[in-house]
Amino acid sequence: RHAHTHFHPTVTMVFTKVVKNKAYFKRFQVKYRRRREGKTDYYARIRMIRQDKNKYMSPKYRFVVRLTSSQCICAVVRADTNGDKTMVAAYSSELAKRYGLKGGLKNYAAAYATGLLCARRLLASVGLADAYSGVEEVTGEINESEGYDGKTYYVPEVDEEKRPFRCVLDVGLAATTKGCRIWGALKGASDGGLDIPHSPKQFPGYDKESKSYDASAHRDLIFGANIAANMARLQEENEEAYRAMFADYIRNGINSENLEEMYEAVHAAIRANPARAEAKPAVAHDKKYQNRAKCNLKQRKNRVAQKKRAQWAKLARAAAAAAGSDGEESD
Repeated sequence: RHAHTHFHPTVTMVFTKVVKNKAYFKRFQVKYRRRREGKTDYYARIRMIRQDKNKYMSPKYRFVVRLTSSQCICAVVRADTNGDKTMVAAYSSELAKRYGLKGGLKNYAAAYATGLLCARRLLASVGLADAYSGVEEVTGEINESEGYDGKTYYVPEVDEEKRPFRCVLDVGLAATTKGCRIWGALKGASDGGLDIPHSPKQFPGYDKESKSYDASAHRDLIFGANIAANMARLQEENEEAYRAMFADYIRNGINSENLEEMYEAVHAAIRANPARAEAKPAVAHDKKYQNRAKCNLKQRKNRVAQKKRAQWAKLARAAAAAAGSDGEESD
């Protein structure tokens, strides 16, 4: 009989390189805080604020649009070595408090009005409000004209003495989908007189196949035609849902028929007085209830020493009284 022999091949381990070794961590450089928090796209930001070195102290201005869960915010911001500086800002909550908006602070029409307010407020602050009044009768058309220097400006007409105030659109991390509210704020700022380079390709009413732009469809959104249509449909189909969804409008006497008139009045009020509201005076309070003034180290130590002396004196008096009572009892 032949003995069975088993062949065992030699097992070799595959070499695996350790990538994240000590040298990796010693040379690791953390990203900017706002990048770690997922708040700022620095790849896009550097392209918006980078300026030629021979244009010293001539910053690029950004028209910043941010949409929250409750309102629309527009601001004109410039970059500085010590941080961004906000020149003006406008909030859609101001539309309800000062300009007659009866409801809806974050829809397309409110975004347009907020952009219009920001543009008029900025131009008034820099002395260009009269030279660039923008579009007073909203049509939805693209504002574009050629200046005396041959360049294209996105305003209805270029003044002979002063160039328009140019900004670039800053959308942050928001998705720039077709017809989103960001374009409403942009259109409002453009109609307000700001020079913001843009095209109608993402505007409501643009047809990608025919490459044509229907300005009337965009105008309908600016004046809340979609909201009015939804109000009329819901009022006919479900009265209870209509009253629940449009409670603010109903409370203020707004319906599907006079909604456009409300937005026209809001635009007129913005153009009449775009300035910020004056700060409320401080409320007078009784000075009797003021907090104690802050003490320095020497005063605090002195206060502790006084407390200690007072406590020791109190204990000494108590001991003396106890000794006196014991002497009377022994007598």
